[in-house]
Amino acid sequence: MADTPGGRRRAPGAVPKRLLDIVAAGVGLCVFFPLLALLALLVLVTDGPPLLYRERRVGRHGRLFRLYKFRTLRPGIAGGRSVAPEDDPRITPVGLWLRRWRLDEFPQLVNVLFGQMSLVGPRPMPPSHAAALPRETLDILQSVRPGMTDPAALHFLAEDAVLAGQDDPEAVYLARFLPAKAAMEVESLAHRSFAGDLRILARTLALLWSPAAREASASAMRQLL
Repeated sequence: MADTPGGRRRAPGAVPKRLLDIVAAGVGLCVFFPLLALLALLVLVTDGPPLLYRERRVGRHGRLFRLYKFRTLRPGIAGGRSVAPEDDPRITPVGLWLRRWRLDEFPQLVNVLFGQMSLVGPRPMPPSHAAALPRETLDILQSVRPGMTDPAALHFLAEDAVLAGQDDPEAVYLARFLPAKAAMEVESLAHRSFAGDLRILARTLALLWSPAAREASASAMRQLL
């Protein structure tokens, strides 16, 4: 590993990975700009401002940053639970559709471009979720930039649907899903590579909007309940 100016060690492949993030995020924002504009207009017309939801998440080395999403919760009631299952009354009708197909996540390309996130990496957690993990697990997850996708994110693709109907979805998530997701993320990081990132991105594009993949995810997650 190479030394960084801050004294931390740079993982092998960090430079090409960052270059991929910059190029892909920049190109993605340009290519998908018409879609982003259309989604922003949809949120504005149906639910009014604000268009974006900004939430504090824990980034690399424990630094907090503002994660961007299209707003899917009703204005003024976004606080409280950090978990929102499909039947959460805070979710707007348009927001439910955006969340189902992960279209609300597109603004995170800006986070990637700014260096707060990567295309591939553990999903960024709210501080309350990070505090629920063992220190050694958290140190591993925070050794890299959080990402827009990774194998755990795909495995837990249907968590909003599986958590629907639970008396306390936040407690279920913290007790059942978060530890399993974190273990999968740690395992993924142990075998990460630039080529592996490319495979994960390709797999994400293949599965993200697949009803069959979502149903398979729901089936696997129900086994944890």
